[in-house]
Amino acid sequence: MTYRLPFHPIPSLVIAGALCLIVSGMALSQGGKLSSLPVRYEELTAPEFVTAAARSGGICIVPIGILEKHGPHLPLGTDLINVREMVLRAAAKEYCVVYPPYYCGQIFEARHQPGTIAYSTDLMWKLLQETCDEMARNGFGKIVLANGHGGNNSFLPFFCQAQLSSRKGYSVVLFAPSQDPAVAKRVKELRKTTGGGHADEEETSMMLAHRPELVHMERAKEQSGADLDRLSSLPFAYTGIWWYARYPNHYAGDGSEASRELGDLLLNSESDQLAALVKALKSDKTLEELQNRFYGGAEKPLQTGQ
Repeated sequence: MTYRLPFHPIPSLVIAGALCLIVSGMALSQGGKLSSLPVRYEELTAPEFVTAAARSGGICIVPIGILEKHGPHLPLGTDLINVREMVLRAAAKEYCVVYPPYYCGQIFEARHQPGTIAYSTDLMWKLLQETCDEMARNGFGKIVLANGHGGNNSFLPFFCQAQLSSRKGYSVVLFAPSQDPAVAKRVKELRKTTGGGHADEEETSMMLAHRPELVHMERAKEQSGADLDRLSSLPFAYTGIWWYARYPNHYAGDGSEASRELGDLLLNSESDQLAALVKALKSDKTLEELQNRFYGGAEKPLQTGQ
């Protein structure tokens, strides 16, 4: 089943060429004020949007989060708030357009906790697909998904893979950061706790680095973030209830030891990598060429023997 609106793709190179002609004239009429062009999609005026799409090289980044409990001390939107900050830092280093807050993802495992918004599977798929379609219609030929939520770690790679099911006039790229050895060494030096992964020392530190007013450190020890490991009796198995079996409080680790220094290190490290990806995508032609070659081969009728 394909979750898409009817879409007639216009080659992104044609769009980019037309936009470049438009933007050159706009830059002159605006007195060359490109340096002050907003990166946030929702803050652009319509004329600025045309300029921004061209200046970005047709690249728009979608920071994806969720609404779910983050221990007793962090806001429900922590994932989106943190990942959008990281993306904005990257956009300040290498210009691109940053999509508005996007909270629609996979979070069925937190439905037992207050504040969780868990959309149905078909809606989360259709919304992301049609968002990509609409961004492409507006001139973005390369759409980068920046995930801030662990519950999307299976959904988003599958979404990218499924783009090969039918021809698209754009490319979808999932940002996949890795930790530099020097950064990993410094993180180990700064961390006071081990383990975790949700509302823990690292995630809390990132919030402290840019939105400290939303962090309630005095509440961080009100609940346990210990791993209960309640399904260890089932070897060689995966089940959807695994997260609840380990962390029923929807809190993994201990956020009470967080620090702003650790948070800035994590945010800046990932934003550097994302900026490098954006820069590479601006000059890259191979992705589009390979994708079109694949579609051409996949659309040919199979030749069967007589």
